[in-house]
Amino acid sequence: NRRKKSKGKQKKGEFAEEGKEDLCDTGNESNHGADMLKLNLENSSCLDPRACASDVACVTAGKDPLPSHGTSWKRISSSESEYSDAEGGIQSKMRSYQARVRQGALACFLSAIKSIEKRVLYGYWSAFVPDAPGIGSPQSVTLMTIALKDPSPKTRACSLQVLSAILEGSKQFLSIAEDANDHKRAFTPFSVTIASSIRELHRCLLLALVAESSSQTLTQIIKCLANLVSNAPYSRLNPGLLTRLWNQIKPYICHKDVNVRVSSLTLLGAVVSAQAPLPEVQLLLQQPSSSGLSNSGNATPHRFNFSEQWRKALPSEGESPENPSGCLPPEPCWLIRLCISIVVLPREDPCSDGDANFPSGSVYEPSPVRLESLQVLALLVKGYFSMAQSYLLELGEVACKCMEEMDPSIQLHGAKLLEELGTGVVQQHKPDSAVAPEKRVPVSMVVTFWTMMLNGPLPGALQNSQHATLQTSACDALSSILPEAFGSLQNDQQILCITLLLGLNHSETPLVKAAAVRALGVYILFSCLRQDVMFVADTANAILNSLHDKSPSVRAKAAWSLGNLTDTLIVNMETMGQSFQEEFSDLLLLKMLRSATEASKDKDKVKSNAVRALGNLLHFLQPCHVAHPRFREAIEESLQALVSTVQSEATMKVRWNACYALGNVFKNSALPLGEAAWTTQAYSALSSVVKSCKNFKVRIKSAMALSIPNRRECYGATEQFCQIWSALVEALQKSEDTEDFVEFKYSASLRTQICQALLHLLSLAQGTDLPLIWETIAANGDAIKSYIVQYMKSGVEDNEAGAHTDLCGRERLLRGAIEHLRETEKQPEGRAGGRLSVYLEGILTNHMTELTEA
Repeated sequence: NRRKKSKGKQKKGEFAEEGKEDLCDTGNESNHGADMLKLNLENSSCLDPRACASDVACVTAGKDPLPSHGTSWKRISSSESEYSDAEGGIQSKMRSYQARVRQGALACFLSAIKSIEKRVLYGYWSAFVPDAPGIGSPQSVTLMTIALKDPSPKTRACSLQVLSAILEGSKQFLSIAEDANDHKRAFTPFSVTIASSIRELHRCLLLALVAESSSQTLTQIIKCLANLVSNAPYSRLNPGLLTRLWNQIKPYICHKDVNVRVSSLTLLGAVVSAQAPLPEVQLLLQQPSSSGLSNSGNATPHRFNFSEQWRKALPSEGESPENPSGCLPPEPCWLIRLCISIVVLPREDPCSDGDANFPSGSVYEPSPVRLESLQVLALLVKGYFSMAQSYLLELGEVACKCMEEMDPSIQLHGAKLLEELGTGVVQQHKPDSAVAPEKRVPVSMVVTFWTMMLNGPLPGALQNSQHATLQTSACDALSSILPEAFGSLQNDQQILCITLLLGLNHSETPLVKAAAVRALGVYILFSCLRQDVMFVADTANAILNSLHDKSPSVRAKAAWSLGNLTDTLIVNMETMGQSFQEEFSDLLLLKMLRSATEASKDKDKVKSNAVRALGNLLHFLQPCHVAHPRFREAIEESLQALVSTVQSEATMKVRWNACYALGNVFKNSALPLGEAAWTTQAYSALSSVVKSCKNFKVRIKSAMALSIPNRRECYGATEQFCQIWSALVEALQKSEDTEDFVEFKYSASLRTQICQALLHLLSLAQGTDLPLIWETIAANGDAIKSYIVQYMKSGVEDNEAGAHTDLCGRERLLRGAIEHLRETEKQPEGRAGGRLSVYLEGILTNHMTELTEA
């Protein structure tokens, strides 16, 4: 009522051609002024930003505003002024021109922000973003000053667009923010200043939210909040920020304007995906559905009964026989209920003015609102699956309904929701999952879920060649099936899944083909399929077909699947023995070896998995293969490819995989390790990497590969054996030399692996090796001793900390080396090598003494 009274009569002269649009926009400027005055922090006694939430609650509850005096920016209507009609028209024109100037300046500012680097922009952060309420002193002018106090809705919206552009991509900059626990510091750390800035942004944007009457500006406020939530590190801040935001945004989900509803759902999606899972958000999701919905503010929401409608439309929780006992939360998740109802239930009220741009014939909410609801559901399932799992079958029905609709966008989002549901179940059932077995979704329910999908629209979506993106998402969804559930499906459903994926592997669309070959790479690891030689052969041929595709993305996915396929070959070799190896086609094996060798020369994304596959294939070969002339050439080429990759300047991931692959090669006793020419090249490459590679993870993997051969003959001649020993000693001394602090944290693991490799070599050394080894000990004995003592000592510390390091295994390795050296030193050629056994006994005695004292 106050707002209507303050308008007064508008004179015709005020609606001049230049000022008409802005006057229409500013019809509520005086209301905004009155509202903002009562929220103005300069006139508020609230010193704590958190306590100022009571101001917001006061406004939304409809309490009387503060007196509206002393506001130079408040619009005075012409009927209350001393000006004539002509003077009033001039005044309105001037206000319109000034607003346009401000809008132009902000548009220029926005262009500047988009064209400069973020690291330069954030040097000016404090000039544009507030970091304190400014109570008791003149408040600094920032972008929020414009958003809160400018009389023009368009100008306010422009300032919020600029602020959104600044916040976009600011995650790395804001990640340092941290609330101060010690308030007695002599200075304010920068991290605390940034945290204060985040809090102030929250407070000011919420003030703007409840005072705004323009739908366009309201949309910008909410979008700005979504950008802030997406980039702020809430896990490092004190809880409470998201709670106030959550309770204030709830009513706007049902705002009369579609864009406001969409942006509100986007904001909720940002909240549930922010560093998920956050305990604060977990509590918010468990709030009663009516909590916060009464605070409608200016939004006048009109569909608060969504969740209640959906609850009535579905069977009650207790009626579902599939739901395990104790699986349902005590209070249904209101956000899941709300989003489901927006997607599947028809609207009760006629379309409002805000829906004018959308088809009026639809009985459902406008498509953008439904799409955003599906995105919120997918994000919620991804971040808080423990809350969503009790709705598994209901959400599956929602996904089915969406994929059955005609709108391609709705179909696509339904498939993405299905993928997130499947992935959540798979993650929950992993061996290393923190979720207790009794709290996981039962396999029987997962079987019911996927049976419903395969009997529903999923096969049709997979075969919808007119909608390639939907086919791609459907492939990704089908690859997220739980392996245990797949084994329990009916035989015809299993065949359907495999047949569809093998068929899509021949698609002419790269996106679809890449998704299909990736899904086959997932299926090849299923225990119920990997022992089926025919399936393995069919999958291998399909993967090799994609490995030669002209699309880099298809080849990258095919190489990953080939790596998984070769992992399966190794598992089958270890579990089934020669029966599987004899049954597997030699011709196909040779084809795989040649294709993987060729792929190892491709781009890094292909190469990293190609070398992994090469290592597995060379490990899988049997003596009959090694002796065969056709294999001999392919083996030589593949080993040369591995050695070249280890020595190359490829990415560290590629080189790590190449070192891992050579370690796999060394496990195959059928290969002439130590005799063939490539042996020297392989050991030389690994020795060079362990000494000089900048990446410590690659060094660790190379040291591990050097310690794999279990026979002295595998290391070749004495000269080569001692070169490997010297390289490891040098690598041990350089284990702390790095210019990159990130690598330094891996130095302890590197020393551990090198010490294990050195003791492994000593336990295999023969008499002719000892003189050269003793020369190294004589020159660097004290340093080597200190490292080995630390290695033994760290085993005790690791065990006390609960690590997996086996202390007994370390002592056993050291004692084994001592016993072997004692026997070797008794031989005539070993006597010239000094007393290596005595040297190691001193290390063991020192270790046992320290252990006893501890």
